[in-house]
Amino acid sequence: MFHTPAPVGFTLANCSLGLMLVAESEKGICGIAFGDDRQHLIDEFKHRFPGAEERVSGSLGQRVARLVQFVDAATDWPDLPLDVRGTEFQQQVWRAISDIPSGATATYTDIAKKIGAPKAVRAVAGACAANHLALAIPCHRVVRRDGGLSGYRWGVERKRVLLAREAQSR
Repeated sequence: MFHTPAPVGFTLANCSLGLMLVAESEKGICGIAFGDDRQHLIDEFKHRFPGAEERVSGSLGQRVARLVQFVDAATDWPDLPLDVRGTEFQQQVWRAISDIPSGATATYTDIAKKIGAPKAVRAVAGACAANHLALAIPCHRVVRRDGGLSGYRWGVERKRVLLAREAQSR
């Protein structure tokens, strides 16, 4: 007998960073995204997960509430199960990024060196751009070599706000 995985479910919530889309699979949270346009967020997500269904069920609703509290009240990161999907290289980059302490930053070059691929700076930037788990994989903590804020999938202004909040709570 074959097991058909349950479809990915998602919901949207308002938080101080705008709209937040949170999605979960059977394994855990598989998407956290920010935006200003509800339909654009949904369309982008459904492109990645065809068949995804909007819902607020017990576990997803509770997890979203904990994420909103994390964003708005600067609480500690909630212990949530994650379903991290990416290539082995991306996951290696994301693990290195996850080691950056809250309130600190690292450069793309730092991350490339940390994973033992010092010439892969552009590939590290590509892995950041491919991250679908905002906050859980804190790509907002990765900056240019000169310390400047470069592109962030969910907007440089959100990146600036996240870094400022983390610096204050340090």
